[in-house]
Amino acid sequence: MALLVYMTAASPEEARTIGDALVAGRFAACVNILGPVQSLFRWKGAVQSETETAFIAKTTQERLDGLTAEVRRLHSYEVPCIIALPILGGDAAFLDWIVSETNDASPRPSGEASGVTSNVSSGAPSAPLTVPGKDT
Repeated sequence: MALLVYMTAASPEEARTIGDALVAGRFAACVNILGPVQSLFRWKGAVQSETETAFIAKTTQERLDGLTAEVRRLHSYEVPCIIALPILGGDAAFLDWIVSETNDASPRPSGEASGVTSNVSSGAPSAPLTVPGKDT
């Protein structure tokens, strides 16, 4: 089953570091870094308010334990937000792509070069993401 995993990080840089590792290690087919969110929560008996960076990974039930372990390993928080939600439907080709991109019996350790590249340059509009095998 395909899943969306909602997470938050202390900064955009931390979200990017974690996202790069998840995609490089095939723990996630894709990570979307959504940007700043204002979080209100209780922590150690006090109400807190922090600006965080929300991000979402697309993965499978089979890869969730590995994804969770990788996020916990890289995350600066003592108790990071890692919430998995089932994808109940969607484009069959896209859901198959999530499965194929996370299907790897021996994922690369996150310390290896990820090969992740960006088509976004500073100040320039980005091109839409093209998923292999998908019509745009």
